[in-house]
Amino acid sequence: MASTRRLRTSEEHLAVLAEETTRLLEWTRASAMPDGTFAWLDDDGHPDPRRPRELWITTRMTHVLGLGALLGREGDAPLAEAGLAALRGVFADDGFGGWYGSVRDGVPVDTAKRAYGHAFVLLAASTAHVAGLDADPLLTESAQGLLRFWDDGAGALVDVWDRRFTHLEAYRGANANMHGVEAMLAAADATGDAEWVDRAASVADRLVLDEARTHGWRVPEHHDEHWRVVRDYNADRTDDPFRPYGTTPGHGLEWARLLMHLNTRRPDSRYVDAARHLFATAVADAWSDERPGLAYTTDWDGTPLVRERFHWVLCEAIGAAAVLADVTGEETYDDWYERFWTLAQQRFVDHRRGGWVHELDEDGRVSRRTWSGKPDTYHAVQACLLPRIPLTASVASGVAALRR
Repeated sequence: MASTRRLRTSEEHLAVLAEETTRLLEWTRASAMPDGTFAWLDDDGHPDPRRPRELWITTRMTHVLGLGALLGREGDAPLAEAGLAALRGVFADDGFGGWYGSVRDGVPVDTAKRAYGHAFVLLAASTAHVAGLDADPLLTESAQGLLRFWDDGAGALVDVWDRRFTHLEAYRGANANMHGVEAMLAAADATGDAEWVDRAASVADRLVLDEARTHGWRVPEHHDEHWRVVRDYNADRTDDPFRPYGTTPGHGLEWARLLMHLNTRRPDSRYVDAARHLFATAVADAWSDERPGLAYTTDWDGTPLVRERFHWVLCEAIGAAAVLADVTGEETYDDWYERFWTLAQQRFVDHRRGGWVHELDEDGRVSRRTWSGKPDTYHAVQACLLPRIPLTASVASGVAALRR
């Protein structure tokens, strides 16, 4: 698989990445609604009227447009600030604190308080702060909000509270914690508070250095209230978008990238070693040469279960390969990067309608088994930025450094 050149660092490729970033940010703008929320977009980039406004979409799009503002793009900052206002307005629960999971016409649809969504509120606020937007009130509130999920004894985040923060679901998830690590590192960059790095390291040590290592470098996703791994969780829902049965190679790749961001603030050779193992296991389990792409989920022995190819999995593969190539200098990551990016250009980038196709089947045809439309641009924008920016604790700080 050796390559005679390095696509990742060529001037021509960096220009392509910059152009694709711009194209994705223009696509993102179509999601902006008059009330500051961001809509779920369909295949053609039109807001889907059947869908409520999702917290995870509004936060991600606010974060993405904050990155656009950091890039100096005219018009992105006002849309990001409108997103911040929506997070302090329509999504905020003034009675009991925290943020609703979804709203429709200003009325809460999902009133549960989820660590997953709260992590993205903190990420959006942190990015906006780095971009110089009016984010300080939300940054303070979102930091306090995420800490309501912090389990000091476990050194990690619990998953779902009820609206009043009185009843806690008997489930602990790696997904929310993974995005919590991303948000914590962004908060550390935005606030200068090193305790966020401590928390991020605590989560990574527990879920990766301990659990993933002892499970063949496959990250156990699901736990009970005592933090015991539940291997058969959702055994009848292998294609669930957020809690699928088995292991998720895309998360192994995402963790590999996040460990490298963490390593910039907490240098530790164990993180680099773990990232190598996570990457190698994920591609060995999920990648197919015959039908190029990465499977969504695998069984505990690495056998693919849901073989559909998701755009976010490929995006995280691109990002992980890019940062590992930078950190290790090993050519294998550049070779994988070229494979991943070639597949993205051939199959996932929608050159005609815009955005990236979110899901394909094994034969490269559009699939809607788990995802429909093109809900957000978070993974794709970051995949286009990571090869271009210095490796720092957060993507926002890397973009800010690029601009200096």
